[in-house]
Amino acid sequence: MPTGPTFNAQLLGQTEKAANAILDRLLAEPGLSEPQWVTLSITAASGGSLGRGQLIERVADALKVSDDEAQERITELAAQRLVHDAGDDDATTVTVTDRGQRVHGQIRAAVTEITERLWGDLPVDDLATAGRVLDTVLARANAELANGWSVIWDIA
Repeated sequence: MPTGPTFNAQLLGQTEKAANAILDRLLAEPGLSEPQWVTLSITAASGGSLGRGQLIERVADALKVSDDEAQERITELAAQRLVHDAGDDDATTVTVTDRGQRVHGQIRAAVTEITERLWGDLPVDDLATAGRVLDTVLARANAELANGWSVIWDIA
């Protein structure tokens, strides 16, 4: 019989909330929201520049938002001079600025340091199991979202 906490939505939610609270503190100094951070990270991870259409698609998928909302995050980063957005055409390039590279690098370094403290000493096999479980849950959640279902409330 297994010991320890049961994997359930409450534990998953509490873990996500605690991790987001840590991230929010890191993002407060440069004045970024989590969606802006995700957008900056996607751009930086692509080598520092990406076609606008590709970036919008990747951001929308990562954040589970519309293309218009993804474009808003890019516009916000451009206003903060963290990315350079060359125009309205999907083929134009969005590039991380020098300032954006510095901000991204500082936050990424802090995240790496904190991540090491959170789970760096956990057994590799446990981390592999947790990774497989979370990957399965994520795939199923994405499938639920793709199904386009809606809840019909009967609150009489």
